[in-house]
Amino acid sequence: MEDDYYKILGVKRDASQKEIQRAYRDLARKYHPDMNPGDKKAKEKFQRVQQAYDVLNDPEQREMYDRYGSSFQSAGAGGGPRYSYQNPGAGGAFEEFDFSQLFGGRGSEGFADIFRQFSGGRAQGRRAAPQRGSDLQHELEIPFRTSITGGEVALHVRRPSGKTEAITVKIPAGIEDGKKIRLRGQGDPGPRGGSPGDLLITVRVAQHPHFRRHGNDLEVLVPVTLAEAALGAKIDVPTPQGTITLTVPPGTSGGRRLRVKGRGIASGKAAAGDLYAELRIVLPKEIDEETAREIRAFDARYPMNPRADLQW
Repeated sequence: MEDDYYKILGVKRDASQKEIQRAYRDLARKYHPDMNPGDKKAKEKFQRVQQAYDVLNDPEQREMYDRYGSSFQSAGAGGGPRYSYQNPGAGGAFEEFDFSQLFGGRGSEGFADIFRQFSGGRAQGRRAAPQRGSDLQHELEIPFRTSITGGEVALHVRRPSGKTEAITVKIPAGIEDGKKIRLRGQGDPGPRGGSPGDLLITVRVAQHPHFRRHGNDLEVLVPVTLAEAALGAKIDVPTPQGTITLTVPPGTSGGRRLRVKGRGIASGKAAAGDLYAELRIVLPKEIDEETAREIRAFDARYPMNPRADLQW
């Protein structure tokens, strides 16, 4: 049983080219393998939609299909199409006849000659249908800061012709490592005038020397002096939204985390995460004898065992 190409695309037989193209775009987007990974039924449906569109979007092929059905496509595959006719000598029974027998085995070539005579020379024989171009895969490394704030990055793509093309890629704010960006129509060109494929970009985010990301939260290591930690201080800390001032409480030990709400990463419509500043006490590499005596005196005045709760 032949497929009804009009039914596959969900359009009427008198549908305009724009209606056919609109229906194809909607169905191709719905059943495309990239949108349905691992779904064999969706893949088969997409192939049927593509086949129907290739025929109905070509005026000449559509005219042939409307007259003779999808069997006209087999005319170039080693023989002409077969049609039923009523044979009076066989008691009025219907029999099949291979048109290629009329033309000395020329198959579709002879059939096309007959069709040209009846249609005023409009038929051009079977023409290979346009095909969609292949998708291209690329990896793109971006700076950590760009992944947080967004921006534009240049990507150089090598085309089948050998030429290298520079493409500007817009990076959305808050994108995570491993996410993909699809640039429609930037893939390989389609054979025989078909639509080009897409460019699929896998984003790789470079590491930052100080900041780390956890979901939409940011962590930053903030060095402080012994005096700032012991006596307290106000220090400046950079964030994606600008520099802020943090208050270090007196008697702060190394490793303490200070939370700043809403100073993390804003991704899409979700609320921005938080910033966690982890304090690290930094000491001079060399201490003179006088300073060493003062430190010993300080330690004697404030005896403590910081490892009392440390257990295996």
